[in-house]
Amino acid sequence: MAANAGSMFQYWKRFDLQQLQRELDTTATLLANRQDESEQSRKKLIDQSREFKKNTPEDLRKQVAPLLKSFQAEIDALSKRSKEAEAAFLNVYKKLIDVPDPVPVLELGQQLQLKVQRMHDIETENQKLRETLEDYNKEFAEVKNQEVTIKALKEKIREYEQTLKNQAENLAQEKEQQLHNDYAEKERKLQESQESMASRLEEAEHKAQTLQTALESTQAELFDLKTKYDEESTAKADEIEMVMTDLERANQRAETAEREAESLREQLTSANKSLQLATQIQKAPDMEQAVEVVSRSSLEAELSAKEREMVQLVEDVQRLQASLAKLRENSSTQISQLEQQLSAKSATLKQLEEKLQEQADYEEVKKELSILKSMEFGPSDSATAQDSSKPLEVLLLEKNRGLQSESASLRIANTELSGRYTALQVEFSAAVKTSAEQKELIFKLEHDLSTIQAMSSLARPDAEGADLSGMDRIPEPIKEATALFAGLGVSSQAELPQGQMDSLLSIISSQRERFRARNQELEIESRSMQQTLQALQSELDSLRADNIKLYEKIKFLQSYPTRSGGSDDTVMRYSSQYEERLDPFASFSKKERQRRYLSLSPWDKATLSLGRVILSNKMARTIAFFYTLFLHCLVFLVLYKTAWSESIGRDCAAYCAKKYSDHLHRFHENGENADMWHTGSARVLSWTYTAVEVKFTNTSAAEVPRDPEPHYKCSKYGLFDFRASRDTLWDQSQPASRCLMQLFAKVVFVNEVLMPS
Repeated sequence: MAANAGSMFQYWKRFDLQQLQRELDTTATLLANRQDESEQSRKKLIDQSREFKKNTPEDLRKQVAPLLKSFQAEIDALSKRSKEAEAAFLNVYKKLIDVPDPVPVLELGQQLQLKVQRMHDIETENQKLRETLEDYNKEFAEVKNQEVTIKALKEKIREYEQTLKNQAENLAQEKEQQLHNDYAEKERKLQESQESMASRLEEAEHKAQTLQTALESTQAELFDLKTKYDEESTAKADEIEMVMTDLERANQRAETAEREAESLREQLTSANKSLQLATQIQKAPDMEQAVEVVSRSSLEAELSAKEREMVQLVEDVQRLQASLAKLRENSSTQISQLEQQLSAKSATLKQLEEKLQEQADYEEVKKELSILKSMEFGPSDSATAQDSSKPLEVLLLEKNRGLQSESASLRIANTELSGRYTALQVEFSAAVKTSAEQKELIFKLEHDLSTIQAMSSLARPDAEGADLSGMDRIPEPIKEATALFAGLGVSSQAELPQGQMDSLLSIISSQRERFRARNQELEIESRSMQQTLQALQSELDSLRADNIKLYEKIKFLQSYPTRSGGSDDTVMRYSSQYEERLDPFASFSKKERQRRYLSLSPWDKATLSLGRVILSNKMARTIAFFYTLFLHCLVFLVLYKTAWSESIGRDCAAYCAKKYSDHLHRFHENGENADMWHTGSARVLSWTYTAVEVKFTNTSAAEVPRDPEPHYKCSKYGLFDFRASRDTLWDQSQPASRCLMQLFAKVVFVNEVLMPS
C-alpha cells in the first residue's frame, strides 16, 4: 500500500495537473479564436464562390463544378473531423479543468501512512510494555510473598557461594588434568600425522616426478607424431598434385588424339568420296589410280596408328584414375589413423595435465610442512634456517627429548596436585557434612518460621511498633530455635534487645518503603499506559475515518484511466467499508425503515418497542409465551361457562313456556279469565325473568310463612313446594295468577337450584 501510494504520488507530481490545465486553457482559447476565424473565412469563401458562379460562363462552370464539389466535400469532411476533435477536446477540457490536484492529498496519505506505521509500532511497544508490566506485577507479588524468607535466603546464598567456589576449584583441577591428557593425546596424534604427512610428501614427490617424465615423453611423442603427420600429409599432397598434373596431361593428350582422329576420319571420308569418284571416272590414267591407292593406304595406316595411340591414352587415363582413387583411399585411411592416434595422445595428455593439476599442491604441502616444522620444532627465528637444513628424524628426536623433559616436570607437578587433591577431598567431605547439617538446620528454621507466621497471623498486633509481649505465647523450643531471627532469649521473660529491634524494624521499614515506591511507580506507569492506550484508540478511530475518506478520494482519482496498481489487505478492508457505506440499497432500506417508524402512531411505536424488548430477551420471551397461553385458556373457559349458562337458561325458559302452555290448554280451556288468557299468555315470557327480580325485591325470609295448604292445582306436577309471600303481585284467587306464580316459582327454582350464584 505504501509503495503504491508513493509511486502514485511521484506519478502525479511528474504529471503536473495544474500545468496541464493551464495548457488546456490556452488551447481552448486558441480553438475558440480559430473557430471564429474559420467561420469568417467560410463566409468569405461562400461569397467568392457565388461571385465566381456569376462572373464565369456556363461551360466553364460545368467543367469546374465536379472539382468544386470534391473540394466542398473534402472541406466538409475536414470541418466535421475538426468539430468532432474539438468536441472531444472540449469534453476532456471540461472534465479536467475542474479536477483538483491530488498531489497534496497523496502527500497527506503518505503522512497518514507513516502515522499508521508509527501507530503499529506504538501498539507493539505498548504490548511489550503491558507484558513488562505484568512481569513486574508478578515479580512484585512474588517479592511480597518473600519478605519473610529473605534473610534465610541470604544465608543460603552465602553457603551456595561457598559450595560453588569449592566446586569451581574441583572443576578447575579436573579441567587441568583433562587438558594434560588432551595435550598428550594431541601430541601423539601430531606425531602420527607428521609421519603420515612425510610419507605422503615422499609419495607425492615420486608421483610428481613420474608424471613429469611421462608428460615430457608424451609431449615428445606428440611432437614427433605431429611432425610425421605433417611430413606425410605434405608428401601425400605433393603426390596427389603430381598425379593430378599427369592426369591433366593425359586428358590433354587424349583430347588432342581425339581431335586428330576426328580429322583423320574426315580425311578418310573425303578419301572414300574421292575413291568413289575414281571408280566413276574409269577412264582416268593408271598413274593417278596408283597414287590414290598409295595415299589411301598411308592414310589408313596413319589412322590405325592414331587409333592405337588413342586406346593407349584411354588406358593410361583409366589406370591413373584407379591409382588416384586408391591413393585417396590410402591417404584417407592414414589420415583417420593419424587423427585417432592424435586424439588418443591428446586424451592422454589431458589426463596427465589433470593429474598434474591435482598434484599441483606440492609446493603448498611443502610450505605447510615447513610451517609445521617451524611451529613444532623451531619456534625461534634464529633456528629456522638450521631446522630447515636438518632432516625430519633429527627434528622429531629433538622434539621428543623436549617433550620428555616437559613430561617429567608435569609428572612432578601432578604428584603435587594429587597431594593437594587428597587434602581438598578431605576438606570437601567435611564441607559436605557441614552443608548437610546446615540444610537440616535451615529446614528446621523455615518450619519454625512458618509456625511463627501462622501464630502472628492469628494474634497480630494492632499497629506497627506495638508491644511484642504476645511473643510470650510462643512455645519455648520455638523461641530457642528462632533466636537468630526474632532476637529472643532462652527464657520466656527476657525481652528483645533494643539494637536488634531497631535494626530489624529499620530493615523491614526500608524494605516496605522500597516496595511502596516501586508500587507507586508501577501504578503511575499503568495509568500513563491506560491514557496512552485511550489516546491511541481515539487516534486509531480518527485514522480509520480519515482512511475511509482518503480511500474515497483515491477511488475518485482512480476513476480516471490510469494504470491499475496492486491491492493489499488494507485497501480491501477500507474498500469493503467504503462500499458498505455507499451501498444505495442499504441506505434506502435504512431510510425506509426510519420513515415507516416515524409514520407510526404512538401506540404502534410502543407495541414495536415492547416487541423488540420481548424478542431481544430470552426470559421476556418465555414470560410472554406463558402469559399469552394463560390468557387464551382463561378466555376459552369464561366463554365456555357463559355459553353453557345461556344454553341452560334457554332450555329452562323453553321448558317452562311449554309447561305453561300445556297447563293453560289443559286447565283453562273452558273460557274463564279469557282476557287473562290472552294478555297473560302474551306477556308470560317477559314476566318470567322480571318475576325473579320481584321475588328478590318483594320477599324476604321472614315474610314467607308456612302455609298449611300451599298446594295449588299446578303443584301436581311434583316440581317443588311453593311458599308465596303475603303481598303478592297477583290476586291468588284468580287461577291465572296462581299459574303465573307457579311459573315464577319454576324460574326461582332454576335460578336458585340449577344455577346458584
